[in-house]
Order: sequence, then C-alpha cells, then structure tokens
Amino acid sequence: MPYLIDGHNLIPKVGLRLDDPDDELKLVAILQEFARLKRQIMEVYFDGAPIGQAGTRKLGTIRAHFIPLGKTADSAIRVRLNKMAKDAKNWIVVSSDREVQSSARVVRAQYISAEEFVKSLNEALNAAPKANTADKKISSAEVDEWLKIFREK
Repeated sequence: MPYLIDGHNLIPKVGLRLDDPDDELKLVAILQEFARLKRQIMEVYFDGAPIGQAGTRKLGTIRAHFIPLGKTADSAIRVRLNKMAKDAKNWIVVSSDREVQSSARVVRAQYISAEEFVKSLNEALNAAPKANTADKKISSAEVDEWLKIFREK
C-alpha cells in the first residue's frame, strides 16, 4: 500500500533535527531506501517552504510536496485525501498529528503514527542485506584472465 507522509511530523522520530537546513532531503533519502526495499510508492509533505521553493518535486522514487508559508502540510494532506475519494482507502497516512489522523479516518484511509512507521522503517533497513565489497579481492589468476580478454580486443 502506498504511503502519504507528514514529513515534519516524522523528521524528529527518525532522529533528524527540524532545525537542520537539510532535514527534508535527509528524510527523503531515508524514505527512498525504504521505498526501494519495500517497493512502495510514497508521497511526503513538508510545510513552510520559502517563496520560490514551494511545489511538488520527484526526488528519486519519492514525490515531495513543499507547501508554501502560510499553508500547512496537514491541510494539503487533507486536500489530497479528499481528491482521492474512494481510492484513499488504499493509502496509509503516516502522522502522529490527530488532525491528520482524523482526515485519514474521514475518507477511510489507513493511518499509523510516526512512531509505528519508524519501527517498520528500522526493521526494513536493518533486515536489508549489507554489501561488503571491501573484503572481496580478485585473485591473480582472475586478473590474468581479464587482461587476456582485454588484450584480445
């Protein structure tokens, strides 16, 4: 099921700081890895975008919505859910904010708290196989074989 995420609500739950100027992009990087591992569609909403920075961007596999100053991510999420109509029931909303959860409940979307999502996120990231290429060495026979292949051309 795809996810609709209240970004600034999730940032401190994953150990990032809201006062970090790159907090949104750092969260998106974490979400990209989760989306890759779980093969999930994800949209994340951030409010407080300065003039000229508001809008929707595709950042890798994540669709990030930067809501302008004076508007809230909560209201943007509510609008998105209402536009989905009956399809909203196929989405999971991630937020610990009661207003956002209420918006999800009204359209029958599923919702989980940011804390619950972080548990799923950590499980997925910790279960992912780790590539350890530093210990892999090729033998001199393999080097000779590759040299032979390249010299033939």
